[in-house]
Amino acid sequence: MARDRKKADPGLTRRRGAYRSGHAGEFLAAMRLLLTGHRILARRYRTRVGEIDLIARRGQVVAFIEVKKRADLATGLEAVTPLSRQRIRRAAELFMRRNPALSELALRFDVMVITPFPWPRHIVDAWRDS
Repeated sequence: MARDRKKADPGLTRRRGAYRSGHAGEFLAAMRLLLTGHRILARRYRTRVGEIDLIARRGQVVAFIEVKKRADLATGLEAVTPLSRQRIRRAAELFMRRNPALSELALRFDVMVITPFPWPRHIVDAWRDS
């Protein structure tokens, strides 16, 4: 008796792979930040208005970091669209309202691009909050 087996949805399989790959990239980015003296305040911070991959503090600066895993730096930077910047900014505002102890610190929006080689590229102050 042969059973009907559903074929795996190739789109679902690709999305799952991208999800896992993204988490691995976020882990590498977090390790780089830790090695450069940052303290990770949150990973995958989700709100109703948006998500922030990493939130880190170093000295008097809180950095909201978008992590992109791409083939090269230019493609990674292009992937951070104006719409994603807006969502990150809104989520950052919510994070700061929920953490009033950090209100006196400077805010910064960074991008970390994970490429096949070498270490993750950290683009400090990738865009200004306007």
